[in-house]
Amino acid sequence: MPKMNEAVLKKTVARCKERGIVIPTFAQMAEPDRIPDSIKKKLKPVGLWDIDPVNLFRITWKNDVKTGLFGEVNAVEIPRELTGVDARIIGIVGKFFPTGAHKVGAAFGCLAPRLVTGEFDPTAQKAVWPSTGNYCRGGAFDCAVLACTPVAILPEEMSQERFDWLKSIGAEVIATPGCESNVKEIYDACWDIKKNRKDCVIFNQFEEFGNPTWHYHVTAPALLEVFERVKGKRGRLAGYVSATGSAGTIGAGDRLKKDHPHAKIAAVEALQCPTLLLNGFGGHRIEGIGDKHIPWVHNVRNTDLVVAVDDEDPMRLLRLFNEPAGRKALKREGLKDAFLDSAPLLGISSLCNTIAAVKMAKHYELGKDDVIMTVFTDSAEMYGSRVGELAQAQGAYTETQALVDLERRLRGAGRDNLRELGYWDRKALHNLKYFTWVEQQGRTSDELRELWDPEFWDRTFAQVREYDKLITEFNERTGLLKETAGSKR
Repeated sequence: MPKMNEAVLKKTVARCKERGIVIPTFAQMAEPDRIPDSIKKKLKPVGLWDIDPVNLFRITWKNDVKTGLFGEVNAVEIPRELTGVDARIIGIVGKFFPTGAHKVGAAFGCLAPRLVTGEFDPTAQKAVWPSTGNYCRGGAFDCAVLACTPVAILPEEMSQERFDWLKSIGAEVIATPGCESNVKEIYDACWDIKKNRKDCVIFNQFEEFGNPTWHYHVTAPALLEVFERVKGKRGRLAGYVSATGSAGTIGAGDRLKKDHPHAKIAAVEALQCPTLLLNGFGGHRIEGIGDKHIPWVHNVRNTDLVVAVDDEDPMRLLRLFNEPAGRKALKREGLKDAFLDSAPLLGISSLCNTIAAVKMAKHYELGKDDVIMTVFTDSAEMYGSRVGELAQAQGAYTETQALVDLERRLRGAGRDNLRELGYWDRKALHNLKYFTWVEQQGRTSDELRELWDPEFWDRTFAQVREYDKLITEFNERTGLLKETAGSKR
């Protein structure tokens, strides 16, 4: 744990008291039943995306948009009629977080520990969020609540919706050259800020352990809760599928393996940028994943399977799930309205995860009692401009094309472009971190060796208990919970 900076901490406490900010604990985000009734009462009239401090308590998988409070984990099962495999494929849904994506949780996991230790001063410093999309949006949301300036760094070729929202929230936006996989350019921008701007603190999701820690303690319990809900008498948690990106979400798999040691973890990337599969490189269109390097926070030792997905496949499914002709074709295939209504909950990377889950099911020959869990990071709402671009490039979408895309891109997903990892395969991928992190980003060889030790990850994830203790103490210093409880009486 870092040392406490009491001088900064006093200023942060004052800022939070002034703005009515109560900080949720990791435990409350995993189990909203722990949230005080006084906070729940304040939540009801507040919109899900409103820049309101109470919305920090909506950083959870359990938001109930009908009541404005909490319920079961939001999840969608992809029907077997679509996938063509016997195994069940179920994803938990990120749309119902503030900002419409679960990355707001990863951003919180990086920010909150620095707030409650005095490492970050929201009254004097700007928070820098290096990202390929949703992470900087989550960080910008957290900053807007704190009334401090976010600096969002993301590739210039990301969807227009992301840039529009960031500007609307008052973020300083730095657009770096290239597309989704041009992460070195993002790191270069970070180094420039470190050298030239003393008023900034960088929250780099690719190396901040708060990122996978949040997923270990919040996303993994949500996945396990859904599995327990659906498994029946003979259900088996056979696998967990996660596109890599910053390697935060795949960190939930570390927790899943504690409870289900035989579950396989699949790391997913774009075929056009096959870093894990082939030590390869390239550009691609699956926003949020695959970045020509191994993130520092990826516990590669727990990865069993690497799956590469052609970026054309999720782009085709984006049209299938969101254009009228696609909906008609799916209805002709026997899909129920309930699923058709939920299909837009899957954005591009969510569709990529779905395709990868089908490939995993075929690779391991999984049966009807096997369940593959995944994460539907964000929704099609973030990609309306992409649908328009595809229509302009490819022409009008027809029912015939929709059926072709269904058969070829989803049901036809096969065992190609994947690799099952043995011990030394994992070690080789782990060693690739050296070239980014030791040679370029200032890490040491000893730190890299430490990441191979399973006990390192256990110690790292266990720190959340101390974080929650510090958050509780911080809230006590603001006195806001006592005030809201008192006003309720």
